[in-house]
Amino acid sequence: MGGGKRGRFRLIHLLLIVPFVATLWVPFYNRTAPDFAGIPFFYWYQLLWVALTALILFIVYLAEGRE
Repeated sequence: MGGGKRGRFRLIHLLLIVPFVATLWVPFYNRTAPDFAGIPFFYWYQLLWVALTALILFIVYLAEGRE
């Protein structure tokens, strides 16, 4: 009945868990040092993960091979 192709789990999908673990584990980055250009670690760490998450999503997208 259901038309369409269902995606299957691939090992590359585990890469999508990394940003969640890195940003939801607050005690790891709940500090001010080291600062970067006067910005406390707490803030630049989270901002760094915005860019890294976009990169990870792009890598998974390419690995999917969708057209």
